[in-house]
Amino acid sequence: MKKSCFGGTDLLKTHPCLSKDAHHRYGRIHLPVAPACNIQCGYCVRKYDCANESRPGVTSRVLTAAEAFERVGAVVGRDERITVVGVAGPGDPLANEATFELFRAVGREFPEITLCASTNGLMLPARVDELAESGVKSLTVTINTLSPKTAARIYRWVRYEGETLKGEEAGERLVGNQWLGLKEAVKAGMVVKVNTILLPGINDGEIPDIARAAGALGAAVMNVMPLIPQGTFEGFRPPDRSELDAMRLKCGDSISQIGHCRQCRADAAGMLGEDRDMEMEALIARLADDYAEMVA
Repeated sequence: MKKSCFGGTDLLKTHPCLSKDAHHRYGRIHLPVAPACNIQCGYCVRKYDCANESRPGVTSRVLTAAEAFERVGAVVGRDERITVVGVAGPGDPLANEATFELFRAVGREFPEITLCASTNGLMLPARVDELAESGVKSLTVTINTLSPKTAARIYRWVRYEGETLKGEEAGERLVGNQWLGLKEAVKAGMVVKVNTILLPGINDGEIPDIARAAGALGAAVMNVMPLIPQGTFEGFRPPDRSELDAMRLKCGDSISQIGHCRQCRADAAGMLGEDRDMEMEALIARLADDYAEMVA
């Protein structure tokens, strides 16, 4: 297998989610070991799965850390293009101990693989050191606003240190932790991508400011993504392609922009846009092992 490079510049060349060029050459596997979430985004629905649907929060089933580790071995062993192992849900990875158990196991067995996490940022200040110690080199933080007032319109609640916060109090805690966590992650040497959902009429006026702040703190790239209307945002108008392009252009002077994101499932695997069914992958791997034993 080709070695993944952990330097910031090299990682941007080999991580398919960070580079438009890399996604034609390299693949990733998302492992759904993180069902618990500590916030409720208004646009997030995780209650059902559709085999033909690609969006964050969707998975065929949640895996244990042990099951996920076995899956890594099966997939990586048969596809040299897989350079990244990530945890992106279906909840928040930092709210689930299985995330860290899995990263430590994969890091020991497959040191050439880049470990990647995607988080809402609420627990990032408290767990950034643990992420770094687990070998995570690539981090995505979803930041949709600089304002607690706007956050109160986007998030229904935030659960932090045993308390359930709502309204601007929830927004203040979440926004503060997101920006502090981003700063600490960059300081720890991680390559940080900022995801921002473009919600027309809600946060579109703030996104250029998010870009400036993220770039100033050392984030490497930004991914402005369209709203998927669902949950409390069902019926809202998603941005069209021209609005997305215009927003990325506005933000491009502050931080590098990417536009090839597929808003992947929590159990996505393979090349972007060519994801394979994970249950079928596991079955194929087992059959291949059984056949190898039979003919040995």
